Amino acid sequence: MLPVQKKTDGPDAIPRIPKQPIHGVLLLDKPVGMSSNDALQKAKRLFRAYKAGHTGTLDPLATGLLPLCFGAATKFSQASLDADKSYRATLQLGVTTTSGDAEGEMVERRPVTVGLERWPMIHSKFLGQISQLPPMYSALKYQGKALYSYARAGVEVPRKERSVVIHQLNLMSATEDTWVIDVSCSKGTYIRTLAQDIGEALGCGAHLKSLRRLSCGHLKVEQAQTLNTLAALTETDRKALLHPPDYLLAEWPLWRLDSPDAARFSSGLKRRVDAPDAPHLRVFGPEGNHFLGSAHISAFELIPDRLLSPLEIQETCLSAPSSFVVDRSS
Repeated sequence: MLPVQKKTDGPDAIPRIPKQPIHGVLLLDKPVGMSSNDALQKAKRLFRAYKAGHTGTLDPLATGLLPLCFGAATKFSQASLDADKSYRATLQLGVTTTSGDAEGEMVERRPVTVGLERWPMIHSKFLGQISQLPPMYSALKYQGKALYSYARAGVEVPRKERSVVIHQLNLMSATEDTWVIDVSCSKGTYIRTLAQDIGEALGCGAHLKSLRRLSCGHLKVEQAQTLNTLAALTETDRKALLHPPDYLLAEWPLWRLDSPDAARFSSGLKRRVDAPDAPHLRVFGPEGNHFLGSAHISAFELIPDRLLSPLEIQETCLSAPSSFVVDRSS
C-alpha cells in the first residue's frame, strides 16, 4: 500500500498521498478503453510524482506504447511527439462509422466484393507522402475548441488537408471483410483516416476496428509495462523501471562539458566550440549522470535549449545514470 497522509483542516478529513520528486521516463502499455490522461493519472499516483505528462494521445480504443514523462523529463517530451510512429491496425471492411473507428455509430454498410488482389494497388496508393483530412473526432482546435466538441454536437467545421508520410505499409493478415496492416508513419498521421481512405479506395468503405501502437521513435512496446504490473510492484522495483530524463533524446549525440563550462551552460550562457552545426545535442557535465539539458550548435556556438534546474540536476544524479554514452565531448 502507498503511504497516506491525512488532511486535518476539516471535519471530513480526506486521505492524501504524499508526493515525491520523480524524474524519468516510463514506457506504459496502455489498456483498451482508457484515455491517455486517465492512464497518466493512474501512473502518476502509483509513483507519487509531483509532475507528469504523456507524449502523444492514444484514443481509448487503442492500446500499446504510451511514453510517460515525470519531472525533468517533461521538458523533452517534444522529441517523442515529433518522432515517427508505428501501429498494427485492424480494418473492418464494408462498414463506415461516424467517427471512423469502432466507437462511432454505423453510417453505411456495403458489400465487400474485393479481396487481396487489390492490395498492390492500395500499397502503391498509400505508401509515401499522402494528404489526409483530419477527422472531426480529433483534438485539433477550431476557433479555440477541439474538433470532437463540434462532432459530438453534430456540427461539421472546415478543415485543411495536411501532408503526412507513410514509410511502410504491410498487410499482415486478411479475411473476407477484415484486414490487419502494419503502418510506419510520420507524426500527425491519423490511422482512422487511413482506414477510411483505404475503404473508399476499395469501394466498400471501412473503419478502424482496433489499433495498437508498436513504437515511437526508438521506443518499442516490448519495453513497456502495464498498469497492473506496476501496481503489483514495490515502490523500489517500480522506480527501477524508470528510464533517465534524457531517454527520449537517446538518438541525439552527447556533448560533455567540464565543471566551469557546465555551470555557465546551466545558467543559459552560450559557449564557443570548434565543431560544425548540430541541431540536437544532449549535454552532460563532467560526470556520467550529470545531465544538464539539450542544446544545438550554430556558427561555432553551443546554445542551450531546455535546461534542468539545479535542484533537478541534483535529484536526477541520485538516480541511475543515462544508458546512452555516445560521447562527442569537446
